[in-house]
Amino acid sequence: MSQRPSDALLIWTLRTCAVTAGVIVVFIALFLVQESLPALRSVGLLRFFTDSSWHPAENLYNLTPMLLGTLFAMVGSVLIATPLGILSAIFVNYYAPPKIAQSYRGVLGLLAGIPSVVYGFWGLVVLVPLIGELEPPGPSLLAGILILSIMILPTIALVADSSIGSVPKEYMTSAASLGLSRWTAIRRIILPSAKSGLFTGTILETGRAIGETMAVLMVCGNVVQIPKSLFEPVRTLTANIALEMAYALGDHRSALFVSGLLLMLIIVCLILAAEWISRGRIYA
Repeated sequence: MSQRPSDALLIWTLRTCAVTAGVIVVFIALFLVQESLPALRSVGLLRFFTDSSWHPAENLYNLTPMLLGTLFAMVGSVLIATPLGILSAIFVNYYAPPKIAQSYRGVLGLLAGIPSVVYGFWGLVVLVPLIGELEPPGPSLLAGILILSIMILPTIALVADSSIGSVPKEYMTSAASLGLSRWTAIRRIILPSAKSGLFTGTILETGRAIGETMAVLMVCGNVVQIPKSLFEPVRTLTANIALEMAYALGDHRSALFVSGLLLMLIIVCLILAAEWISRGRIYA
């Protein structure tokens, strides 16, 4: 069957957009590699993980404390936001009255559109002083985890809501006819059926948590160290780039691009893991 002209136009438009997006990603990767090469040649890759500290003025370029700070903040926020987002999606689909569910979805959409600097400002004037009363100084890894959890919660909640809502209603009817309770049906039938969308939402929220800059810069304290507790200040890779790129020169500037390249490699690993899992190699 021959394609209609409108269908052919749509196909070629989509192909063009896909190729354009791919080319942009490739150019970004090449730019990061090109800008990182001077530091990789003069400093060496190993020193970015073995130097005693990050102090470019003294030719010290250890990225490990900031890498760990990034990973700690990301993992903590995802562990908090993911179950809350999925449980909220279950609530609005199977327990909440329609008016409450509609209002809740509107609030989530509003939260998803708030700029990150607003979250950071709220965290700085409200959250940080509260944490400081528990354990000084206040700006800390815990503040970063909590503010990131609030920021990424709408992402996983909205995607989970869409995924769970797309599961056919007949599944719940059939489960009820077999005598299963509502929660048992949700746990054994609905969630497994929606796992692909739930996993996609988790990947999206993780990517945002890794790449967030302004909010964590404002609440984490920006001290280059490996935190020994949740109440100690940290600096993330994104915050380090934002703080130092304006005045960095030479190897210092190139080392910041190494930070960006490292962040991109983390995202690539995340995407590869997502592809691996989505093909059923773990969830058969």
